[in-house]
Amino acid sequence: MAHASSTATGRPAVDWPAAARIAARLAPPGPVAPRQRLHDLVGGLREAAGTAVDHVREVTRMAPDGVPASVVVVDRASWARANTQSMATMVDGIEDAVPRGLAPAVQAAGAAEVGAVLALLSGRVLGQYDPYVPGGGPGRLLLVAPNVLQAETSMGVPARDFRLWVCLHEQTHAWQFAAAPWLADHLRDRTRDLVTELTRTSAELAKARIDHKLAVVGRAVLDALRGRGDTLVDGFLTPRQKDALADITAVMALLEGHADVMMDAVGPSVVPSVRRIRARFERRRDGEGRPAFDVVVRRLLGMDAKLAQYRDGATFVRAVERAVGRDGLNAVWAAPGNLPDAREISDPRAWVRRVHG
Repeated sequence: MAHASSTATGRPAVDWPAAARIAARLAPPGPVAPRQRLHDLVGGLREAAGTAVDHVREVTRMAPDGVPASVVVVDRASWARANTQSMATMVDGIEDAVPRGLAPAVQAAGAAEVGAVLALLSGRVLGQYDPYVPGGGPGRLLLVAPNVLQAETSMGVPARDFRLWVCLHEQTHAWQFAAAPWLADHLRDRTRDLVTELTRTSAELAKARIDHKLAVVGRAVLDALRGRGDTLVDGFLTPRQKDALADITAVMALLEGHADVMMDAVGPSVVPSVRRIRARFERRRDGEGRPAFDVVVRRLLGMDAKLAQYRDGATFVRAVERAVGRDGLNAVWAAPGNLPDAREISDPRAWVRRVHG
């Protein structure tokens, strides 16, 4: 298990091993299926991940260097544990933001919060490209087998098509980071800076009166119930932090939207039921038929914002392609300065003017 390195306080901001244990313990069990079906599922996902590579290369017109991502088929608890490792790697070195006297309390609270959120998300994520492998080295493709099985079954779509479709999305993410070898460090540095500031803000809040903290959280819950507001953390963000988060979100929107567009661009010759899968998957994303409690939790954790990323990013990608073509779009991977900011993700023409003149 990865540990953040020791600095001034000698403590990481989160007790990552504890977070991993909590996440694994709280992760819901996957669907029950015969052993042979589960065996076929794992083999089918590995095959789909390999098949997706050539299609992604062709459709994206990107030519990354480096070693292909390793493919790891996991259950929900393993996915949650892997993400605590990645998160520890991403925020390594922020201990200076944690006051010495508050470190144990901050560590414990952080472990409980991270573990609970990852446990909740572990039942929803189909796959993930992870560029932050502990110890360095090539990224890894995590495919969450029970979630894929549950999704393809509930949507009533062909299993082979759906698994390939999911892998096309995740391999596109692998291609993005391989084509832009600076991207992982860029995102990590921006995220680390923001988390450092948020850690300081959290430490200040820990000194504040408890009724004030409860009032902030209470307002966030009420806003979520009423359909207003964004995420629970928004109540604690300063204007500067909101701007930093907006720019990070813009990059994430690009990554998600680009992968969404590319996974569909392969067309029915590769995934015969792609249009049916997309239509049913969008209804699933929108939370059709979800209980009210689930909708509130999704809003509080920013999961609705995640869905908006796919749509905003896909709109950006399609608009840029209409203006300058796919090769023109690929200029976005050339340098950090070519990434869209928060304004440009909503105004693709502004990005085209800035990058292409």
